[in-house]
Amino acid sequence: MIADGLRALLLAFALVVCTLLKPSCAAEPPPSEGAQVMQGFNQPAQPPPVDEQLRTRHKVMFLLGIPLLLLLLATAGLGIATGLFGKQLFVLHMLFAGLSLTLAIVHAIVGLVWFFPF
Repeated sequence: MIADGLRALLLAFALVVCTLLKPSCAAEPPPSEGAQVMQGFNQPAQPPPVDEQLRTRHKVMFLLGIPLLLLLLATAGLGIATGLFGKQLFVLHMLFAGLSLTLAIVHAIVGLVWFFPF
C-alpha cells in the first residue's frame, strides 16, 4: 500500500517535471551573451574609412619636411665648414639658414592650421 502511494507520487512528480521541461526542451534556447560576443569575432573586420583630405595633408607636410631637413643638414655642414675649417662660406651659410628658417615657419604654420585641435 505504501509502495503504491510512492509509485503514484513518483508518477505525479515525473508528469509535472515532464510538462514543465517539455516546452523549454522543444524550443530553441535564446542566444547567450557569450554567443553574441563570439559572433562578433567570426564576422570579418571592416577596414576604417580612408579620409583622402587627411592623407593629402599628411603628404603636403611630408613634402615640406623633406626639403626642410635637407636645408638644415646643408646649413649645419656649411656652418661646420666655416667655423672649424675656416672656409669662406659664411654668406652661403646665412642664405641656407634663412631658407631653413622660412621653410620651418611655413611648416609650423601649416601644421598648426591643419592639425591643431588634434
